[in-house]
Amino acid sequence: MNLVLYSSKSGNTKKLADTVFAALPDPKEILPITEMPASLADYNLIAFGFWLQAGQPDAASQSALARIKEKDVFLFATHGAAQNSAHAVKAMESAQEMVPSCRVIGTYSCQGEVNPKVIATAESKPQRPPWLDDAPDAVGHPNTGDLEELKAIIAEKL
Repeated sequence: MNLVLYSSKSGNTKKLADTVFAALPDPKEILPITEMPASLADYNLIAFGFWLQAGQPDAASQSALARIKEKDVFLFATHGAAQNSAHAVKAMESAQEMVPSCRVIGTYSCQGEVNPKVIATAESKPQRPPWLDDAPDAVGHPNTGDLEELKAIIAEKL
């Protein structure tokens, strides 16, 4: 059985989760990480989606990732940074390090539109977050192109 788990604050990562779920073969299940099963024994593949917070998976995702052991894992994320920026790449590497006993079969990340309140808060900080300059380009993402790219990656990896 395949499982899609996701954490989504603004709905961006949920869009990716729904796309991954639609692309996976049956049997499959999709759940927010708040409903993560106590046991993952019945699942062969876990696709795990998160949003970035301070250059890493959000705190709830970090806790959930730590519970995944010895599974095939596909990681996906949304963020305000440019898609292949150093910030986004480092965050995905960090996520992979959080599942050391797993086999990461693939990853995908793309921009996700950032809430204007989050941008305003970030702009008021003495040290500007690295993603802030990329945030205007995130408007409208994830878009159809992002979702099609994700579908193609899922089809290639599975």
